Amino acid sequence: MNIKTKTNLKKAVLLTALLAAAFLAGRGIAYIKYEKIDGRAIPASGSVSGANWGLGFGQEGSQPTGNATSEELQQYDAHYVGDSTEKVIYLTFDAGYENGNTQPILDALKKHNVPATFFVVGHYLESAPDLVKQMVADGHFVGNHTYHHLDMSSIASKESFEKEMRDVETLFKEITGTELAPFYRPPQGKYNTANLQMAKEMGYHTFFWSLAYVDWYQDQQPTREEAFKKLVGRIHPGAIVLLHSTSQTNGEILDELLSRWEEMGYTFRTLEDFAAASE
Repeated sequence: MNIKTKTNLKKAVLLTALLAAAFLAGRGIAYIKYEKIDGRAIPASGSVSGANWGLGFGQEGSQPTGNATSEELQQYDAHYVGDSTEKVIYLTFDAGYENGNTQPILDALKKHNVPATFFVVGHYLESAPDLVKQMVADGHFVGNHTYHHLDMSSIASKESFEKEMRDVETLFKEITGTELAPFYRPPQGKYNTANLQMAKEMGYHTFFWSLAYVDWYQDQQPTREEAFKKLVGRIHPGAIVLLHSTSQTNGEILDELLSRWEEMGYTFRTLEDFAAASE
């Protein structure tokens, strides 16, 4: 192979790698940096920096792997999954806006006496204060999803990061008269270690997730069968489940879904329990 051919081959390999990374990023899948050690490619030290949260699933009923380990995240008071030996579920909802599906979700939670955490943005607080009050009255926790649902990994200024968080805290207290729970979920799962450190310094625990499914497209809602296949088939001990309160499917199936999980022997705990156990 001559020098020109080798050069062209290297360019082709590099281009393929860049396109693959762009493709994965576009699909919301984490791109992990790798380094060679003893001739093997393994995740690079510190690859937790700058990523979209992503999961890899193995055998049904087992915990998935994340693009950062629990140990890597723990140093920032960040988490994605709980104890692998206990059939416990930590149920969470991301609430970006209200479209009529939160009430049936709250009704199902009350029927089953299941606690949940709702991660809200500024628009939700502005447009649905009565539902936020009901969340609190029903004994649920309300966490911070930032005021404007930005890509927080692109914010380098601590001042700007803190404003996105503090504005949610302030409006929540004005509405409910209570303090916002110190739980943070990065919008779209986009984060870097600087963000995680900033959240920790503000007293927050960051919560990613170990089970979610594509439930946020309003004109492409999953069928009941698709939802149960993912949410029952992939449930696992210590699961931090992410659902969207905007989903019509979630509003329709939650009562039955909770029953199925209960029949499988699962119980429900709060993120407050999780945070306390991790300290």
